[in-house]
Amino acid sequence: MPQPRHATLATIALILGGVAIGTTEFVTMGLLPEIASGVGVDIPTAGHTISAYAAGVVIGAPLLAVLGATWPRKALLIGLMVAFTIGNLLSAIAPDYGLLVGARLLAGLPHGAFFGVAALVAVDLAQRGQAGRAVGRVMLGIPIANVLGVPGATWLGQAYGWRTAYVLVAVIGVATVALIAYAVPHLPADPTRTVRSELSALTSLQVWLTLGVGAVGFGGMFAMYSYIAPTVTDVTGLPASAVPLFLLVFGVSGFIGNIVAGRMGDWSVIRSIVIGLVGMGVALGVFAAVASYAVPALVVLALTAVLASVLVINLQLRLMQVAGSAQTLAAASNHAALNLANALGAWLGGLVIAAGYGYRAPSVVGVGLAVLGLVILGISLLIHRRDHPGRVSIRPGGPAGRDASSSVAQVS
Repeated sequence: MPQPRHATLATIALILGGVAIGTTEFVTMGLLPEIASGVGVDIPTAGHTISAYAAGVVIGAPLLAVLGATWPRKALLIGLMVAFTIGNLLSAIAPDYGLLVGARLLAGLPHGAFFGVAALVAVDLAQRGQAGRAVGRVMLGIPIANVLGVPGATWLGQAYGWRTAYVLVAVIGVATVALIAYAVPHLPADPTRTVRSELSALTSLQVWLTLGVGAVGFGGMFAMYSYIAPTVTDVTGLPASAVPLFLLVFGVSGFIGNIVAGRMGDWSVIRSIVIGLVGMGVALGVFAAVASYAVPALVVLALTAVLASVLVINLQLRLMQVAGSAQTLAAASNHAALNLANALGAWLGGLVIAAGYGYRAPSVVGVGLAVLGLVILGISLLIHRRDHPGRVSIRPGGPAGRDASSSVAQVS
């Protein structure tokens, strides 16, 4: 176990990687009108660049997790962040819409695997009984990105051209590589982790159901948030300069949500997922109703961000509960599912906008997706209670001598 000082620096390195990833994932939404104008397409078509990034995550998370199963986790983290940085540089120099879509796809490939491996490293560094808080800390990168990186990159993109936002992400990526190389402790590869052992996750019905909850239920948030920039300007009636403020509120609320989510996960993973889904469905419905009013819209957006964090962290923990020995693939696949939700939400939101229903309609679509996610979770719980009553571990297995059952959470 690393000394506390080194564990803190290692955690900061992992968080910084999350800042880079969170910034590139969400800044496209804040700059969607500028990107559309810059590559000569309409806003719904430009929204496909969001879907392309998400598709990269969906493809890359399981693929890179399996291929990297036998790698030492530090080396895998460095390799993933180098690839991520290259993808964002290509996004910055893409000369047209088609190449931009391809670059966003490439940039998304390392996303899920990085977060999955980072979560496992964080749990390895955590004190006994604090796995939920450890995962919550690592995932702070995304809300920090939404507090600082996304508003800052959005302002930069509006002031100096949207391409500069991706250059900023690449700079953060380089800094992350350096800090991981310095601070994350080196542990030899676990000889029990093989491609075959990782692929065993694909045989678990509970893994698939949990991924389904994320892919469908979390899509509701993306259906609304993907089009937050034109919603603020066209529905709320504010100038484009107000968009970074909305993104900032979302980020601050997500930061708070991550802290709350980790503690909720150490209390009860399943209850936390239920709270996240039900709350998100209600919040999206209310947002559709109050989007014309700046202050109520900001308040509901903030609540949505908190609930989104609760859902993300606890879906991660749930996968770590049910994955058995296939920890890397399961942890990475959570982000594949969430970015499938990103692609699904952005696509469905674009469809209803293109059909003429306006920018409130994606939030209504989001309510339906949250309800469907809750149905899938209900099926998962019925099967679990039939087959596996009691408690399950959320601390992943690892090198010999590590007690895989030392951190548990109530299933009910």
